[in-house]
Amino acid sequence: MAAKTYQVIVRGKFAPLGDEQRAALLARADDHEVFQARFTEEGTVTYERSLLGFTFRCLIPATGEESEAVVIGRAEALAAAAVAELGAGHRDLRSVSTDLDNIKIRHRAHP
Repeated sequence: MAAKTYQVIVRGKFAPLGDEQRAALLARADDHEVFQARFTEEGTVTYERSLLGFTFRCLIPATGEESEAVVIGRAEALAAAAVAELGAGHRDLRSVSTDLDNIKIRHRAHP
């Protein structure tokens, strides 16, 4: 079957943070504001200075045989790794995915 690409948004909460973790995340908060968000295969993590939660956006290439659940599992694993790279843990992940092949672009009719 043909390859597909999914756009996935993973939302989660940070696991309880220690003082050093909070300071490190706050020091890099400007690099992770929502305006830095991009859908890439590596993914991007954004969070607010409140440090209550985060959002991870990514593109997941998949074969036609892979289910949406498999795609979401891969995205959540990437999100967990990205948050761990920031020096934090995660909990309560929720994800939504969109098969980019199913997006219909409506063109405006010209008068």
